[in-house]
Amino acid sequence: MASRPSTSTVPPAPAKNRAVPLRTVLALACAAQFMVILDSSIVNVALPSVDRDLHFGGTGPAWVVNGYLLTFAGFMLLGGRAADLFGPRRTLTAGLTLFTAAGLAGGLATTADALVAARVAQGVGAAMMAPATLVVINTHFTSEHARAKAFGAWSAAGGVGGLSGALAGGALTTGLSWRWVFLINVPIGAVLITLALTALTPTAQTATRADRTRSLDITGAVTATAGLGALIYGVMQTSDYAWTSPQAAAPILAGVLLLAVFALVEARFARRPIMPPRLVRLRGVAVGGTALVLFGGVGIAMWYFTSLFLQDVLGYTALRSGLGQTPAAVVFMLTARRAAPLLPRVGVRVLLAAGGLAFLTGFGWLSQAHAGTGFATGVLGPTLLVAVGIGLTFPTLMAAATAGVPGGDAGVVGGLAATTNQIGGAVGLAVLATVAGPGSTAKATPAVLAAGYDRVFLIAAGLGVAVAAVGTLLPGRRRAGRTGD
Repeated sequence: MASRPSTSTVPPAPAKNRAVPLRTVLALACAAQFMVILDSSIVNVALPSVDRDLHFGGTGPAWVVNGYLLTFAGFMLLGGRAADLFGPRRTLTAGLTLFTAAGLAGGLATTADALVAARVAQGVGAAMMAPATLVVINTHFTSEHARAKAFGAWSAAGGVGGLSGALAGGALTTGLSWRWVFLINVPIGAVLITLALTALTPTAQTATRADRTRSLDITGAVTATAGLGALIYGVMQTSDYAWTSPQAAAPILAGVLLLAVFALVEARFARRPIMPPRLVRLRGVAVGGTALVLFGGVGIAMWYFTSLFLQDVLGYTALRSGLGQTPAAVVFMLTARRAAPLLPRVGVRVLLAAGGLAFLTGFGWLSQAHAGTGFATGVLGPTLLVAVGIGLTFPTLMAAATAGVPGGDAGVVGGLAATTNQIGGAVGLAVLATVAGPGSTAKATPAVLAAGYDRVFLIAAGLGVAVAAVGTLLPGRRRAGRTGD
């Protein structure tokens, strides 16, 4: 199998030739990632208002969220390869433009179908943005030390974006209108597009446009995107249907078959595969991806099910629940930033082991919570411990999964890492929701709900330990220079 020619590689941007400080480049990458993750949760609080105005009916409002998540995860691999072939500057700018335009369309939507279509388009834009930000970090921060610090900031930005959704959505919907949940992307997006055009160095491209188009591996892109989309759609269906029902089992089976076809095409037939098999054979990529799948369940247990516990068991409002999780978000952000400089010194295994211990202790403590639990001793303490674990683990896994990858493949590997984490979150949500048992809509008592959420937290503790165990298979510490700090 012939590998893709070196003309499509993305060379690092030499710091000495840059007029724009690297901290500005990092701020751009972090802000773009913040927007991507923020928009996956900011609409949740606004859905009742959206339903009243646009008359969705039934489970229709859920597709305002699912339409975004489905295309975001399904197109990320293609977005990563586009960043490799066309450069992070072009891909990030194009993704930001589509994301911003879709936000405008969503805010002005007058029908349910128009809003869902806008969210689907916004998910495609996000799928271009997320891997492009990873390429920006990999190509502008050239030493292990500098890259680890950048990954820490990038991870913290995404985490804070996810938790800020309830607060920002509630404030915008209450103070202005649900439409501003989407329209807020327009001024922010315009600023980031301008910054991307001025702060990022254009990538030198010697390949022709036709060569880059052929290198996109259309067959691989279609089978990968369709397979991932079908798989995630099927998993989403399990919130309303049994795993063995045709509504869930059929798309899951179709997704698995399409992904098998994708693997065959990439290994045997593609001249320039979108995901070269040689990359999957890299230990960091394979092991890091496996750990990120498991970690997806840990993140869902922390942010999603803890929020449900606060609302369904302790009776908090959505806004108060978001405020209750804010201390954990701050601890996560600080830990991710502080832990990043340790990565080149102590290695991934030590940080993941420390994270696993924090997960075991924090989730074990949280699993003892019940309907009469006080916030400070029963929720705040354990969630702060779990937040430390997430801050140690997530940036470490992202750095390990993308380390040692050739520059021209950084985008697709970054897209693969982000996709595996999304798949882990989707599957984790479906499985853990089943474990949790009856939801609040079933009129279950707080005691029954608390017992279900406690089971979720115990499983999350096991997943956290499993992440650390898988992490022992990652490459050990490597010494690196400090160029690019």
